[in-house]
Amino acid sequence: MKITQTLPELPYEKNALNPIITAETFDYHYGKHHAAYVNNLAALVRDTALEEASVEQIIQKGFDENNAGLFNNAAQHWNHTFFWHCLSPEGGKKPDGKIGELINRDFGDFDSFKEQFSTTAVKLFGCGWTWLALNEQQKLEILPLKDAHTPLTEGKKPILTLDVWEHAYYIDYRNARPKFIEGFWELVNWDFANQNLK
Repeated sequence: MKITQTLPELPYEKNALNPIITAETFDYHYGKHHAAYVNNLAALVRDTALEEASVEQIIQKGFDENNAGLFNNAAQHWNHTFFWHCLSPEGGKKPDGKIGELINRDFGDFDSFKEQFSTTAVKLFGCGWTWLALNEQQKLEILPLKDAHTPLTEGKKPILTLDVWEHAYYIDYRNARPKFIEGFWELVNWDFANQNLK
């Protein structure tokens, strides 16, 4: 998935995931939070050698140089763009294809995976992301990563993610993270997960 230094179009209408994620949440989460990361990133790389770089290159550069501002804005832009594609109004069924096979292989069955992923997401302290990633041994693992961190800097391939920053759920769920996570399972885009395994 190619992510550029611009705010992408959502892959569905803002009201398409209602009532699990409402248009009002997208107005803030996508229209303000995500847009701010994109605008901040543009300002940080303007008139520098990174102005034409890919977002992935900027993430790595910021990470390697311990440049928090550069890393956080680039990674949050990348993470959010990826997250929008992890959701679908046609999602939420049980995984099939390659992702279904790997979940059964690495977690025993889908219900065990779902419980482990949900528990990890609920328990992640503060702000961050819960990721399903493919490690170097080609095994799926669940990664709770703080703040803007992403599997891209850990040598792992992102497959799916869930945003558990408060701005993802404070409008619709009044900060009840577990309820938001329950709703996530009704929207998961397993087709996107299968694409990411290719």
